[in-house]
Amino acid sequence: MVTNSAGAAELIMVRQAGCPWCTLWDREIGSVYPKSDEGRFAPLRHLDIRAPLPAFVKEPVTVTPTFILVEGSREVGRITGYPGESFFWEMLSEILVLSSFTRGHPP
Repeated sequence: MVTNSAGAAELIMVRQAGCPWCTLWDREIGSVYPKSDEGRFAPLRHLDIRAPLPAFVKEPVTVTPTFILVEGSREVGRITGYPGESFFWEMLSEILVLSSFTRGHPP
């Protein structure tokens, strides 16, 4: 299992085959996210819902997609579900303030 180096951040996207909301996220956000300040700060890692979660993730995931922001081997926050592009960016902004992310100035 891949673990973060000290202080490194990532966004874990928990998904499953056949998830229409995962496919919509892929279409609306998937190609843009890695190019964004957010994506450079917290690169995306896909994880199947049946795969074991990292040990530091305490709450189970029952909805796909679920996005878990991780920094320094701890869960910072999560977004459950994907009802659209504006919702995703707004919710991601809300959990990024709990991390060391600074817009426009990734560490």
